[in-house]
Amino acid sequence: MNYLNSLRLLLMYKLLDMKKLFLIVVFASLTFASFAQSVSDATIVKRENRKGMVLKEWNTPVGDKRAFLDRKTTYDALGRKIEEIEYASYGQKWRVVSEYPEGSDITAKVVREIEYNDRDKVVRIRKYEYNEDGSKKRQLNYYPNGKLESVKTFEYVSKED
Repeated sequence: MNYLNSLRLLLMYKLLDMKKLFLIVVFASLTFASFAQSVSDATIVKRENRKGMVLKEWNTPVGDKRAFLDRKTTYDALGRKIEEIEYASYGQKWRVVSEYPEGSDITAKVVREIEYNDRDKVVRIRKYEYNEDGSKKRQLNYYPNGKLESVKTFEYVSKED
């Protein structure tokens, strides 16, 4: 009986050690994952300057004095791009709405984009995955019905001198 109790205690300590190790690994990976999703310092500075901004781009054809709205980009209160609209002579050509992780801060990267056509119907949904260093890993393109259309994989090859 003493042997069984000793064995139980030993197993209990091992399980506690495994739980501690598991928690440490989970915490470390979450910390690293949040770091990997962040953007560069230069991007943060740009976002600081764009907080709540609406940027309108106007085109003026040569020989014409009338300018027309070409593109409108809207930024949220954190300076992240949330909507971009391209215009033509007839009105909206397309529109893209960008989404970020819920509750994220200024350092978050886009996780999903929804593309609309000139009639404001969804034509494509893009989801993004990132590498540990924050660079794009994959772009998954979906039809409006949720079916996977294509996958774009990003490969980064260093230039050798």
